[in-house]
Amino acid sequence: MAKETHSVTGGRGFAVAASPLNEVKLDFAIILVVGVLLLLLLVQGRVLDNLWLQLLLLSSYGTLGMLWIIIRTRRVVVKLTHDRPSGANDGPHQK
Repeated sequence: MAKETHSVTGGRGFAVAASPLNEVKLDFAIILVVGVLLLLLLVQGRVLDNLWLQLLLLSSYGTLGMLWIIIRTRRVVVKLTHDRPSGANDGPHQK
C-alpha cells in the first residue's frame, strides 16, 4: 500500500476560526432549517389549508427571523466596540 501524504490541516481536523459572530451564524442556520421544514409542511397542506394563512405564517416567520438576526448581530457588534481598547485599529484616518 502507498504511504499516506500529510494532511492539509496538519492532522488537527477541520476547524473554523473563532469568530464573535459564530453564535449569530448558528442562529441563522437554525432559523433557515426550521423555515424550510415549515415550508415543506405548508406545501403538503398539513398545517393550514388556506393559501393566505400560509403566506401570512411564512412571512411572519421570515420577518421575526430577520429581526432576531439583526438584533443578535447588533448586540455582538456593540459588545466588540465596547471591548476594543481606545485607539486600536483606528486606521490612518485618525489623528
